[in-house]
Amino acid sequence: MDGDARGGAALSIRAVTDRPIKFLGVGEKMEALEAFHPDRMASRILGMGDVVSLVERAQENIDVEQAQKLEKKLRKNQFNLEDFYAQLQQIKKMGPLEQLLKMIPGMGKQLKNIQVDDSAFVKVEAIINSMTVVERQKPEIINGSRRKRIASGSGTKVQDVNQLLRQFNEMKKMMKRLKKMRPRLGGGMDPGAFPFS
Repeated sequence: MDGDARGGAALSIRAVTDRPIKFLGVGEKMEALEAFHPDRMASRILGMGDVVSLVERAQENIDVEQAQKLEKKLRKNQFNLEDFYAQLQQIKKMGPLEQLLKMIPGMGKQLKNIQVDDSAFVKVEAIINSMTVVERQKPEIINGSRRKRIASGSGTKVQDVNQLLRQFNEMKKMMKRLKKMRPRLGGGMDPGAFPFS
């Protein structure tokens, strides 16, 4: 069901077998087998997303205790690359990124001509794994020579390391702005609000 003809496939299977569809596969692995919900499938086909399935998948794969610890770190502005790496691992458990994005209403149409590359995760993981514990906890200490060493150890280029650090810093700035907005918005922060901060 991860192809473009998913609606036709469901109708054909039902017509040929004369049996109801109970499960469907959205990928090649066993974890990609999920319960069939006709209304959710219709929403996906129409490009309206499937928020219910996305939330269910998040609940199955996101560790609530870890999310609460992350929330505390976010409030104190102590989010670092180790936390980022942990969040990345939780996202990977949820399935291919393209599938997850298609579950968000309106994203299906926007992704039509865009190729989402999950191998980007591999590069990010390699870069973070090539850092020392201190570098992951305090990314601001990563200077030019450290960047060269990290790039060499991860089999990437210095530009890739720079890009990751730049994106990480932009993310921290965005979180800071959200933190300032929080009192105006009212209420607490949902522990799962930043599944891949």
